[in-house]
Amino acid sequence: MKRTTHTIDAAGKPLGRLASEIALILRGKNKPEYQPHLDCGDAVVVTNAKAVKVTGKKATQKLYYRHTQHPGGLKTVLLKDLKSNNPSRLLQMTVKGMLPDTKLRKEMMKRLTIQ
Repeated sequence: MKRTTHTIDAAGKPLGRLASEIALILRGKNKPEYQPHLDCGDAVVVTNAKAVKVTGKKATQKLYYRHTQHPGGLKTVLLKDLKSNNPSRLLQMTVKGMLPDTKLRKEMMKRLTIQ
């Protein structure tokens, strides 16, 4: 299987639409030989991740959660804080949520490079 590299400029694109486009390429759904049980996707390089656009009130209202596995260890962070501190992590989390939760997701995420 031949893999190609796609370069995507994220400047000015909405976060969700960009992430769904990236997930489609990583899964290989843009190829005629796509099969859901095989990892036949391509590599994706994303540039200008800090210039991705977030619409509406999501920047001040959307929360991301994580837990430290200790009692009372629930941590929250706003989307605008995550975007200002680590924009590549924001895009990575969004794309990961759009990929299937199977053994192939880890291999697909290895082919995503965010600059």
